[in-house]
Amino acid sequence: MMAPFSVDHTHDKALVEQIVEQFVERIGDKSLRAGSRLPSIRRFAADYGVSKFTVVEAYDRLVALGFVQSRRGAGFFVAPRLENQVNVPPRRDPPLRRCVDSLWLLRQDALSNDNEMLKPGCGWLPASWMPQAELEKALRDLTRRPNARLTSYGEPFGYRPLRQQLSVRLAELEIGVEPEQIVLTHGAMHALDLIARYFVDEGDVVLVDEPGFFNVFANQKLNGARLVGIPRTPNGPDVAVLEQMLALHQPKLFITNSVLHNPTGTSLNRATAHRCLQLAEKYDLTIVEDDIYSDFQNGPGERLAALDQLQRVIYIGSFSKTLSANLRVGFIAADRRRAQDLCDLKLLTGLSTSEVGERVIHTMLVEGAYRKHMDRVKGRIKQAADIALPRLEALGYTLWAQPVGGMFAYARVPGVDDAAPLAQQALQEGMMQAPGVLFSPGAGVVPWLRFNMTHLEDPRVWHWLERAAAGTLVSAL
Repeated sequence: MMAPFSVDHTHDKALVEQIVEQFVERIGDKSLRAGSRLPSIRRFAADYGVSKFTVVEAYDRLVALGFVQSRRGAGFFVAPRLENQVNVPPRRDPPLRRCVDSLWLLRQDALSNDNEMLKPGCGWLPASWMPQAELEKALRDLTRRPNARLTSYGEPFGYRPLRQQLSVRLAELEIGVEPEQIVLTHGAMHALDLIARYFVDEGDVVLVDEPGFFNVFANQKLNGARLVGIPRTPNGPDVAVLEQMLALHQPKLFITNSVLHNPTGTSLNRATAHRCLQLAEKYDLTIVEDDIYSDFQNGPGERLAALDQLQRVIYIGSFSKTLSANLRVGFIAADRRRAQDLCDLKLLTGLSTSEVGERVIHTMLVEGAYRKHMDRVKGRIKQAADIALPRLEALGYTLWAQPVGGMFAYARVPGVDDAAPLAQQALQEGMMQAPGVLFSPGAGVVPWLRFNMTHLEDPRVWHWLERAAAGTLVSAL
């Protein structure tokens, strides 16, 4: 029989945190063994005088952290892998099989040029918002230059003038970095893949945001990582849970968005940033700061790399979301030793990156076209958000948090516990939605949808959202 919990309603610590911590402790010391059934939500709420919503949040967090599994219609159970995880060798599934669930969105014509499909769940700007004419001009200018180097390999670290320009841009964010500390990549995913290859061995634990970006999860699994989610709060990672997971797992990496987090649109605050870095120092942790939405931000923001100056932080940026997904230009900023090692790994796995794309990006930056383009984009995103957010709430959708900028909003469909069937229904109607299960490393049942507010203008999208809120879509499944 399970010993009673201690739930103190007068304590400064939130009830959810108290419940989660005690379950983690009991699972860790094997008081609750693998396969044990947790008390029902109703029973736990009644026994300890807490609301059912509090218990649901605590159990969901335990699922996200990998301690508990949810079985539809049966309840919640201690996850079997945790009981003997120290002694059991890691599973060696075929690499792609690890990523099947995370490939779901990419398989639904997500990357196609099908103009007929509505894409309110996609992760990029509308094509009409991109600076097509300016990019064409930069390409034409490049082909006219006698030193365009169109037929040779690029430099190992990447086109040096672009790295010099990035050094100047990062200084504006208070990140001090020399061009020799910057490695250009084929976008942010290439950067993350190089970092995973460098740090992660089969079975190593990698911490990720919960919720977070599904393709990050897939890539880390492909490289053999075991993922543990760190719950996101409106101010950044839940630092209490972060410390628990650091002590329990001794992870190799923590991959996180600081600014305009995907999918919630929230940003890190200073207190949370300082605490994350304190914990990184205490537990010898490397943090990978994925800042690809940096240029969508209005005004200053907190960045771990600025506070840490690349001692324990590796910083990633990209121009795929802002300028062109086709040019595939991203970068890694790190200390000199790691930058050199990552450059060597880049050479071993793919030789050089495309200097053509890097020169085009450089031209857009130094001639001012990029800054003008992003000023226009940020204005249009604000207009879209000012319309979309109140309209979603008027239909009964609950925002996970009020976005502080960027294109994403994470919202719950009224009366729906699992958004995945809704997304399947949307596909049948020629619409791509992004269900929350994709953004959860622990999977399970998730009621949220990610919305891209720049793709919500079409009346057909709002008609679908109205039907989803009214429950008529569920009945049609």
